[in-house]
Amino acid sequence: MRCWFIPPLVLLAKGIARLPQSLFLALGRILAWLLWPLLASRRRIAGINLDLCFPELDERTRKELLRANMRNTVIGALELLRAWYAPSKTLRGLAEIDGLDRLQAALAEGKGVLLFTGHFTHTELAVRLISEALGRPVRTVIRRHNSLCLETAYETARVKVFGPTIAKKDVRGLLKTLQAGEAVTYSADQNFTYQAVFAPFFGVPAATLTSTSDLVRRSGTRVLPLWFFRDEHGRYQIEIATPWPDWPSEDRDRDAVRYMQELERVVRRHPEQYLWVHRRFKTRPEGMAPVY
Repeated sequence: MRCWFIPPLVLLAKGIARLPQSLFLALGRILAWLLWPLLASRRRIAGINLDLCFPELDERTRKELLRANMRNTVIGALELLRAWYAPSKTLRGLAEIDGLDRLQAALAEGKGVLLFTGHFTHTELAVRLISEALGRPVRTVIRRHNSLCLETAYETARVKVFGPTIAKKDVRGLLKTLQAGEAVTYSADQNFTYQAVFAPFFGVPAATLTSTSDLVRRSGTRVLPLWFFRDEHGRYQIEIATPWPDWPSEDRDRDAVRYMQELERVVRRHPEQYLWVHRRFKTRPEGMAPVY
């Protein structure tokens, strides 16, 4: 009985997930406007991040970028519902995927593929669109929710489209999945307090996980960078890119720095669609003051 609210929420989510793209995006913009007062703490975090990362922009331009980012963050929450509940016919024609043949060829070798990306506002929808085009699920690594009711609902939805998810700290499960020849989407661009190095991200020291390159070596997997954005027409442009030369190397700190460089290059194209509401710079080098 304690999870009585879940079935009506799921029903509502399924309805939203089936909306035509123009109405879907319009709903997101309206909700962003309505929820603006309730997003004060997230706005504050995103605003600090944008001030740190885009000092070359004037204050007015940064405020416009913040507004655009909050709109995309709310739309991103709806895009989660789209990823989990939309029938395949609703998703047809929404994406252009460059490099799908690269992923297919890598999987045909019988080894796992790590689709290495970052935390954008519509990551799971991009993964769902790739899964649809590939004809097989692409697995995901996620952070479990503290609410048992919500986590059960989330996992039930995700399993249907991605297969069983892999918990953020379940290294053994991730290795097993990759060694079984699966494709897994993976990000390492959130704040870390362990196995991390301070890598420059927009010129700001960011605590970045260094164990990713070890994971790749241990699993014998292929690494393909994965990037995506929603264009001005509401379509998703997805790129499964060529591997970075000499990555991973024997220097895992250098590998983490390279990852941040590549991610920054992509984020600069569409900064409004990156997940700036995360406290990316929470952990600071010794002697540097907190920023949040």
